[in-house]
Amino acid sequence: MIDSAGPRDDEHDTEPERPLAWRSASIGLAAVEADDAELLHGWRSDPVNAYEFCTWPRSLTALRERIERDADDDERDDFLVLLPDGTPVGQTALSRQNMIDGTAEVELILGPEHRGHGHGTDALDALVDLAFGELPLYRLTAETHTGNAPARAVLAKSGFVHEGVSRGACLHRGRRHDLAGYSMLRPEWEALNRPRAWDA
Repeated sequence: MIDSAGPRDDEHDTEPERPLAWRSASIGLAAVEADDAELLHGWRSDPVNAYEFCTWPRSLTALRERIERDADDDERDDFLVLLPDGTPVGQTALSRQNMIDGTAEVELILGPEHRGHGHGTDALDALVDLAFGELPLYRLTAETHTGNAPARAVLAKSGFVHEGVSRGACLHRGRRHDLAGYSMLRPEWEALNRPRAWDA
């Protein structure tokens, strides 16, 4: 059937809602697409994020190619963190997934303008609920610089346990940095006294 009335005025002003892979009360997780490369490149070029990830900015083309390559990687799932109004505030991932051992590593990066608003904790909680509520995972791990107090606070608030320090494990701008290692086991997640993402 053809609608002869043509498009409504409001159809030109609104973008289609992005499909979510996972949702909680305060954020949604949408699969990262190649079209997100420019946004992610900007976040990764931020000096604070570059320090936290022990990386240097790569080219936009290289990042786009990596996103396309990772889309076919069964051991990695990348998500854009969206607010209820669709505003992207960060990226999170389950990487190094091993479904036999039941292990994976969590990653999280926020846009500079979106730090300090609780989005990191909300995104990490949602990712953890996805990992333990929908996947057969038993152990999640995370790493950050020992001096990264905000990231360490987010991990602790979400229920991750500090396991120890890997001394001199990261080289960034000519200096060696220690990394703090964290983990969460499924029984620890089950014991958390907080609503789950699906309770939203």
